[in-house]
Formats: sequence, C-alpha cells, structure tokens
Amino acid sequence: MRQLPEGLSQEGLQFSGATEEDFDDIMGISQGIDGGLDYLPTRYMDWLQETNRTVIVARKQGKLIAMESVFVIDDGETMLVQALRVAPQERGKGVVGVLQRFCSDLVKSKFPDVKVTRLTRDLLLPKDFQKYRLITKQGILLVRFRAEELKLRLSDLGLGDIQSSLSTSFKPPPVRLDNTAVRQLYLTSDRMHGVLPNATIIQDSQPFKLLPSNMAILLKKDIDWMVDDVANPTVTSLCTFPYRVPIGDDWYSLNINMFGTELDPIRQQFLCHLQRHTATLKGHVMCQVFLDPPLWKPMVEFCRNTLNVELVKEYTQQCVVESDVISGGGRRGVGDVGARKE
Repeated sequence: MRQLPEGLSQEGLQFSGATEEDFDDIMGISQGIDGGLDYLPTRYMDWLQETNRTVIVARKQGKLIAMESVFVIDDGETMLVQALRVAPQERGKGVVGVLQRFCSDLVKSKFPDVKVTRLTRDLLLPKDFQKYRLITKQGILLVRFRAEELKLRLSDLGLGDIQSSLSTSFKPPPVRLDNTAVRQLYLTSDRMHGVLPNATIIQDSQPFKLLPSNMAILLKKDIDWMVDDVANPTVTSLCTFPYRVPIGDDWYSLNINMFGTELDPIRQQFLCHLQRHTATLKGHVMCQVFLDPPLWKPMVEFCRNTLNVELVKEYTQQCVVESDVISGGGRRGVGDVGARKE
C-alpha cells in the first residue's frame, strides 16, 4: 500500500497509512470484536501488501484510536469497506463518519472509476434504506465443537450413511471444483446467476461480482469450492480454510458460505466441508455458516440432533448493502452508523 503524506488531518484526527508497527495498537482497540472471532490478526500483514487495498489509521493527540480498510474490486468500480475499528472510549463521538469520509475521498483520488461502496451490516433499520441498497441477506449459523469429537461422531455415524439418509431420492455426492472448473462454471455460463444472490459471490463477508478480475482475487485464497451438480447447479458453497482466532489457545474459525435454497444439498456440502477441514485439526472450532435465512432453523436441528454440536447464538444475519459514491463529497449515507466490523 502506498504511504500517505505526513500531516493529513480532519476534525482533530490525524491520518496515515497503516504499518506493521501499528499491529499491536490495532489489536488493542479490537478487543472483543465479533465475540473473539476476529480474522484481522491472521490477515493484517498480507493486507498491507495488497495493491488495491488502502488501510488507514486515525490518531487523536498521537494515540491510535481507529482503523479502516478499503479494498477496490469489481474492475475498479467498487470499494469494499472492511475492518472498521474504533477504540471503545471514542465510540459514539463521530469518529467513524470522519474516518469513512477521509478514506472515501482518498480512495476516490487514487481510483477515479470507483462508483459504489459495499459493506456488511448486522441489522438494517427502516431509515437505512434511504442510505443503502440491499444486495442480499444471509442468516448466520454459529456452532462450536472440538475437532477431535466431531471426527469421532462422523466416524461413528458413518458419513456415507448420513449423506444417504438426507433424502429419499438419489443424490450424487457434491463435486469439489479445481480452479479451472471454478472459472468455467462461474464465468463462462449463466448457470450460477440463478443460484448466487444478485449474481454476487460472497466469501465470508466480502461480496464480489462475477468478473474475471474478482475471480483472480478469490482463486489466490485458500478456499474450498463445491457444487451439487456441475451441469445443473442448484447449490454451491465456499469454505475458507480454518484460521486461528484470539479466543484462546487452539481455537479456530471455519467459515462456510452456502448459496441455494435446497436443504439436502446444503447439508451434504456442509458435511463434506466439515470432514475435509477437521481431518487434521486439533482443538476448538467455531464454525460460521452463511446461508439463506429460511434454512437456518432446519440446519440448527441437523447440527443438534445429528452432529451433536453446540449452537453458540440464536439467529443472526448479515446484510450486504451498497451506496453510491459522490465525487468530491465522500459517500452518500455512510456515517457514524455502527457498520459491521468486517
């Protein structure tokens, strides 16, 4: 990331490009983010090297009090807001609005083709629809288990037996996709447009349009891609490889994005991801599954009754939203509104 000139400031805040030396201070203001499921410790250093990413920190009287990352995607037309962090003692004082306007204007100066801002919110209020356009809503299923215990459970039950019991009709096993198959399925046909919400791939909480440039970004990541039927897909899923989270020693997060509305293929792919990514894992796993909201309850019942894993939270959701960028004037409708810290 290109360094900013020294001395940039707005409304009592001083801004600079984030550095490796800022890591400890950023972690200090991030205590308790997402209930301990913070991904930033594992990604921060990589973010500093990404060409189209801008990571800005804000200081007040020399002390780091806030951070935001903006990632330019969609062939340079969209800026994705992530990892918005504000020190607890500074929340509710307008810091978010100042930081977001600064980042927006900075990114617009570097990427003049940017037209839209995208971000995720936990909850949308009626007034928010004056600011944002809704791309999609996803229910978040959060379960917890020990990897060793789940492996034993799957072994005792027999994964094949579970799969075959999910439906009375014959269902072939899910298909794992290599990079070539991913490009072909997602980019060269319209088959996925009916499965993905608004033709958008959401990886964890990052929404990408179906474009070759975005696919190049995604295929560099450690992601497991799966589909129920290559010829006629109705369900597809992306599983981010497990990463450590700051809950405690030997705690991992496993994130699975599910697309489609058919329950049986959803459960099949969920099981395949669990089996693959817990095979060599030891320790506690917090597994987040993002899925169509009506599927949340039956998936909870499946997790409890069949897999004997613990539900951590009742229903929560993420809303993927966007707003237009206004040249020279910041972003329309993005202020100190408590955006989800993704």
